[in-house]
Amino acid sequence: MTKIKRIALVAHDNRKADMVEWVEWNWKKLIKYDLICTGTTGKLVNETLLKKMGDEQDETISMKRLKSGPLGGDQQLGALISEGKVDMLIFLWDPMTPQPHDVDVKALLRLATLYNIPTAVNRSTADFMISSMLMDTNYKPIRKDYGSYINRKIEIK
Repeated sequence: MTKIKRIALVAHDNRKADMVEWVEWNWKKLIKYDLICTGTTGKLVNETLLKKMGDEQDETISMKRLKSGPLGGDQQLGALISEGKVDMLIFLWDPMTPQPHDVDVKALLRLATLYNIPTAVNRSTADFMISSMLMDTNYKPIRKDYGSYINRKIEIK
């Protein structure tokens, strides 16, 4: 991870207001990083940052917007994680509402764990992550070696 972190921001519909509040609170920090957002979350994050920046819009917002989660955005983000193009994930998910793309959500969280990227699934953890002294340093996460899994012998009968 370089000093300029690539932060993925995702929020389910019932948590989008929480994401907007969190972005409003942390906007000065967030504009220093490369942001990756799924669909509507990206639209709301961009609007919130532009509003908060006001006259300070000499800074540009570095944001990649993916598709909406249910339309493949979660899978796009998972691919970026597996390619090493995401440094941290802030995913405010709704634990009380079934999602039509629950399997994609589970796969996304599995990949974040597999590739050992810092992941927040609630606002408190997101607050701790964004305020960490590691945010502005080079950091190399320890990745588990799955070579023995990949190179295992499989008997085909």
